[in-house]
Amino acid sequence: MSKFTKKKGSELPPVNTASLPDIVFMLLFFFMTVTVMKDSSLMVENVLPNASEVKKLEKKDRVLYVYVGTPTRDYQKVFGTEPRIQLNDKFAQVSEVGDFILAERAKKPQELQNVLTTALKVDKNANMGLIADIKQELRKVNALKINYTTYEGDAFRNVQ
Repeated sequence: MSKFTKKKGSELPPVNTASLPDIVFMLLFFFMTVTVMKDSSLMVENVLPNASEVKKLEKKDRVLYVYVGTPTRDYQKVFGTEPRIQLNDKFAQVSEVGDFILAERAKKPQELQNVLTTALKVDKNANMGLIADIKQELRKVNALKINYTTYEGDAFRNVQ
């Protein structure tokens, strides 16, 4: 009869590193697919006002952004200190807002074109006359869903 004996002093087998490159590439592809690149850099100072009744937009792919505020220090030498409109990565006039909305709407899929929302990210010190002019241009191109981007908080803190 044979006798079973225990090995004494045996070490753990070395870790198999053959699948390590596969794991590294899976992580690489994961981060490449979930990373979202920034669409545009902000060229205007944008201190958003506070509001008490806020609602978060759920689907960001249905939103077109229009930024309004004073140019940052880098651009103040060229564009001055008056509030300006930024569309994507360039400054624009009020008359260009409608064309921008139409061009961006044409880039979207057909099923999203009727449900687009225009988000106005307006500095709290911007003139309301400029905002009224932008809204007039939006009416001309039938972009009637408008969202004002704000921070959640006490609205009375906006009064200075």
